Amino acid sequence: MAPRGGKIAIGFSAGALVVLLQWTALVTPQEDRPSTPESRALAYLSIEVPKWTEEHKCYSCHNNGDAARALMAAMRAGDLMDRKPLEDTLRFLATPERWDENGPDGPFKDKKLARIQFAAALVGANSARVLLNREALEKAASSIAELQRSDGSWETDAPGSIGSPVTYGPFLATYLARRTLAASEAAKYRAAIAKSDEWFEHAPVVGVLDGAATLWALAESTGPAAKDQREQCLKLIRTGQSSEGGWGPFVTSPSEVFDTALVVLALNSQVNQEDLTSMLRRGREYLIATQEPDGGWPATTRPSGADSYAQRLSTAGWATQALLATRATTDQSGN
Repeated sequence: MAPRGGKIAIGFSAGALVVLLQWTALVTPQEDRPSTPESRALAYLSIEVPKWTEEHKCYSCHNNGDAARALMAAMRAGDLMDRKPLEDTLRFLATPERWDENGPDGPFKDKKLARIQFAAALVGANSARVLLNREALEKAASSIAELQRSDGSWETDAPGSIGSPVTYGPFLATYLARRTLAASEAAKYRAAIAKSDEWFEHAPVVGVLDGAATLWALAESTGPAAKDQREQCLKLIRTGQSSEGGWGPFVTSPSEVFDTALVVLALNSQVNQEDLTSMLRRGREYLIATQEPDGGWPATTRPSGADSYAQRLSTAGWATQALLATRATTDQSGN
């Protein structure tokens, strides 16, 4: 009986082993997947950010600008420890004199936007302490300051367009340009910064996206004009939030990820935001609900619904920054 029992035991063990291996093959990939929206987004961007340079031998405003800034924000927050996905980007950002000549010339090359985006990424790198290079930051700030218009704003090579992940529009471009000057020698650019603040205080705000950029830019301004403009922007944003929780570029527009991310970041920048918590939470929930299985988001395009890798990367970069910035705020409200 022993040999027969032995055979049965061996057969059962072998069969169990096969089942166990099959089960492990199916389950382990699921277990290895990042478990939070932020970690899924960072896993996606860690792959995509360096991909453009590897494949095209140049640097993209979208991969090495917007998307890279999300990874820098994650490193600053302690969510990302591996700087390898940023190594090429950091080497490039350290040489602002190369930015204008980066990549081939063509109808889609916007040198003004590239300067603003790469400079914003350089500010993010210094803030995250992954690239402490004051000389590069000063060069970047100087190249940005010379682009300021006489009214105090900045404009890309797509003037008057609705802001998008690949055009920004004057409001978002001006906010990020102003932030670069402030991160540099603020005293040196005091007049330029004051001029941009005055522009924000009086520029007619029509769209939600422009309202978000203005609200963000004037978050710490204390004057009556700034206060009035913030109230107008908040009124626009309150009216524009959809039943889904998101925002589009205008009050009546369908929700888009890019616009929602900008509004969420703007709301989160407000000093006294207790009455904004509900809007902020619903906006964050919209971003989480629209995240795709690979960790990215659908591209926000103008008009909506087009397919664009560049806009998808920038959209993912902004959405990731919004989620990283608002975890503490929403956690405090029990969500």
